[in-house]
Amino acid sequence: MKLLVVSDLHFSLPQFDWIAQQAERFDVVIIAGDLLDVAGHLDLDSQITVVVKYLRTISAKTRLLACSGNHDGDEKNESQEYVARWLQRVRAAGLTVDGAGVDLNGLRLSVCPWWDGPATREKMRAFLRTERAAATGAWLWVHHAPPDGVGVSWTGKAHAGDAFLVETIAELAPDFVFSGHIHNSPFRSGGAWAARVGRTWVFNPGRQSGAPPAFIELDLERRTARWVSQAGDEEVSLDAAEAPQSTGS
Repeated sequence: MKLLVVSDLHFSLPQFDWIAQQAERFDVVIIAGDLLDVAGHLDLDSQITVVVKYLRTISAKTRLLACSGNHDGDEKNESQEYVARWLQRVRAAGLTVDGAGVDLNGLRLSVCPWWDGPATREKMRAFLRTERAAATGAWLWVHHAPPDGVGVSWTGKAHAGDAFLVETIAELAPDFVFSGHIHNSPFRSGGAWAARVGRTWVFNPGRQSGAPPAFIELDLERRTARWVSQAGDEEVSLDAAEAPQSTGS
């Protein structure tokens, strides 16, 4: 099974176009948050209309998973925390998004919402605890913020990841976590696109302008992960004892 993973598209239509063109080559496409751009020139409602069309186009070609990021909240819940209600509406159309899990060829894939406060954080943890019972084989999470304290959360000056995610990984021990959020982690000295938290592989493809986006190909038959970006092309064996050293600048 081959998976294509991207993140932080921020309403880049050339990047959405590229994903739609490549989708049929993969068994699964994963978008790890920040589909929208709150700082963009187009209002969020208009962005949502366009992005939903892309999501439906991609999902007609292959299995699509998408989680929300900090740019994707369009409403507040009863706790006044931002949530991506618009993603829940496309979930009703058959897409696998925030708070949903799916089994594919023995792999359990769990899609986590962006948490904006204690209520959404606890809801996410409860969701993952429930998902653990369904994960009879390998287990993969999609979670926008990367775990703190490892290369995939390095900004070039400091780690800016999610400490709560580190705790949750330690408790539940998934096999893979795909994130984004910290755009330059793979491109900075001391940063990385792949790292380990305990036995768990954690990934962040990073963000670049234009098409294609920086992306990761996960090949579960070959047991490899491959990162492709304007900085080059790197590959790691999933059976390696350690994650690769940073090659960022």
